Amino acid sequence: MPAGINKSQAGCALKKWMIALPVAGLAAAVATAVNAHFALVEPAAWLAQDERGDPQKLFPCGGTLADPGEPTAAVTAVTGGSKLKIVANETVFHPGHYRISLARKRNLLPLDPAVTMHETERGLRSQSAFIATTPMPPIIVDGLWPHTEKPAAHWETEITLPNITCEGCQLQVIQVMLEHPGVREGGFSYHHCAVLNITADPAKPNEDANW
Repeated sequence: MPAGINKSQAGCALKKWMIALPVAGLAAAVATAVNAHFALVEPAAWLAQDERGDPQKLFPCGGTLADPGEPTAAVTAVTGGSKLKIVANETVFHPGHYRISLARKRNLLPLDPAVTMHETERGLRSQSAFIATTPMPPIIVDGLWPHTEKPAAHWETEITLPNITCEGCQLQVIQVMLEHPGVREGGFSYHHCAVLNITADPAKPNEDANW
């Protein structure tokens, strides 16, 4: 988990994360893409993905109304309290950031973050999004990989899994888009999930009660 995030702190402080794009940068972003896309590379995604990572619009775990997606049946076995590598390929660039969450069931995953809009010469666009500065379950890390330029490589990080036993746990990775008008089926976020079978490490404090 990135430094500076203390999960032992009580409460979940929220802040507005503002990205101020210079005019040239904004023009480049607009010229590059209107809708962002990403593919979940690691761990294995629960839905089959095309070269852009589609289908990925619908909350909480992707698909679209027209194409709910084809389940892969992929399950990743992991040990509670251990590190898990997360790799995402931003196939279509858009400024914004990412968030990672974990829940025992898909319907317990957190809602997409609220955004603040502003008026531009192209109409209303998302200007900022709320970020949990002290993430609490089910959010593991928020405000991840903030960027205003196209990434040169895959995004990669390691998270520390809670030390729980959970068969069929849902790991969610979302991309939050700024300077974006929103999409009908996904709002301002795109979504991917992976299925984890987590076995608690008996040598570490058990965290089942927190999750």
